[in-house]
Amino acid sequence: MGQRFWGNIMAALIALVLGFPIAAQERQPSHCIALAEADPSLIFLEKASFRDPLPDHTVRLHYIAHASFLIQSSGGVSAVTDYTGFLGRTDLVPDIVTMNRAHETHWTSTPDPRIPHILPGWTLDGGPAAHHLEHGDMLVRSVSTDIRSAGSGLGVNGNSIFIFEIAGLCIGHLGHLHHEPTPAQYAAIGRLDVVLAPVDGGMTLPLPVMIELLKRMRASLVIPMHWFGPSNLATFLAGMSDEFVIERSEAPWLEISLRSLPQNPTVWVLTPQFLNDHDN
Repeated sequence: MGQRFWGNIMAALIALVLGFPIAAQERQPSHCIALAEADPSLIFLEKASFRDPLPDHTVRLHYIAHASFLIQSSGGVSAVTDYTGFLGRTDLVPDIVTMNRAHETHWTSTPDPRIPHILPGWTLDGGPAAHHLEHGDMLVRSVSTDIRSAGSGLGVNGNSIFIFEIAGLCIGHLGHLHHEPTPAQYAAIGRLDVVLAPVDGGMTLPLPVMIELLKRMRASLVIPMHWFGPSNLATFLAGMSDEFVIERSEAPWLEISLRSLPQNPTVWVLTPQFLNDHDN
């Protein structure tokens, strides 16, 4: 009836949420599904280059373009979301790339063969993608959602929300989301500290639905992506401003740690920029 008892109870609850038996859990568990609270104070550090080393327990997010972000850990692991095959004027080879099949600006059929881990957000048989990849100090897992198909209706399991667990942070990339997650999907996603959210308002979720979804998630930090111009971005920011602090940056990146999460929920607008090995 001590720590071991309560540890067994927590393991059982996690197994119930994720939908697989306790005996199969030999892999690293998700800390994002456990209850946790950060000790916040707002500190963002802007570095000169994505090539610079990171302080311990820190994550760098670089907004490349559209829905693509470079996510880097202090342990030297790099991941790119919604990878299209082009990152800019760089010879960087990410350790991990994720893709969604909405259209060609979210995936590529010819990824760089040097990339060790390529994670598509769909499966060939139409079942849910169920990624749970541990690489260095980064854990990447996926939660399948539906996506609008070329015809009418939704393509079942056509999109994945990817969650990156690094340095105690839970970072969620919503991909090309077309519907509010179900209760089971919310449970599988777990706590999110940072959400990378599509805010185009047309090709993905309507803006009022996306705004309500993000307010429900109540992440400490929301970074808008997949916006096509200042008008729909401004509409999104106006809809969030009653509950979120709005910050803008001319830089394409920020560095964040669990202890430097903003004290109040914040929308942080980054300026997208392709990678360039010669940037200072």
